[in-house]
Amino acid sequence: MRQQTDHGGKAGQERWLLTYADLITLLMIFFVVMYALSNVDATKFKAIAETLSKALGGGGGAVLNSPGPSIVPGQSGEVNIVKERIDEVKQMEQIKQELVTFIKENDLSAQVSVISEERGVVVSFQTPVLFALGSADLVPSAAVMIRKMGKILMETRNYIRVEGHTDNLPINTAQYPSNWELSSARATRVVQELIKGIGFPPERLSATGYGEYRPRMPNNSEINRQLNRRVDLVVLKSKYEYSEALPEGGGSLPE
Repeated sequence: MRQQTDHGGKAGQERWLLTYADLITLLMIFFVVMYALSNVDATKFKAIAETLSKALGGGGGAVLNSPGPSIVPGQSGEVNIVKERIDEVKQMEQIKQELVTFIKENDLSAQVSVISEERGVVVSFQTPVLFALGSADLVPSAAVMIRKMGKILMETRNYIRVEGHTDNLPINTAQYPSNWELSSARATRVVQELIKGIGFPPERLSATGYGEYRPRMPNNSEINRQLNRRVDLVVLKSKYEYSEALPEGGGSLPE
């Protein structure tokens, strides 16, 4: 009996080793998983950092020269999206600089401006450089200017939205019963000149009239009203393309 009791007591004292071994095994698995997750994130951020470095003129490594499919789900797609966004930003900036150069070389800075907005690059024409007061017929020099600037805009495949704006002075003629018709007619006239003058792809163009309801400045002085009478050419970023046209073949827009 004594021998059995001693043997049973020794076995009971050693049972904690099994629990300890299981705990150590679980801890090891936990840290292996944590290390694997942190390694995935580091690899992803390293790839994105190298893409950014190349796009901004840095040396970067050769790792992304011919990137193959990633073993990390979604990584290759995310890196490609980042690269496409960076390429578009660079292209937008190049278009903007070309337009700015054209404006300066033709002494149009007082009447034409170029700015970058969240939606894209906006070329803004003060009305007198394009149209006479209350008219949607281009002045003689306007057609040439629109064609030259249109050739610069043809370098990008982005959609171009032409927006007509007026001040709040009322108009009521047989041709233009209100500022809505006048602003829309001016935008449409610019679109027609781009299509007929230089063969700009019509599917990439749209014309919109905002009347007096998108002013830049309060309509409380003649100077401000002149700033509000304008036609804007907006080079839209690619993320707005579905608001401009349905996918090929029609159908509903993607959600």
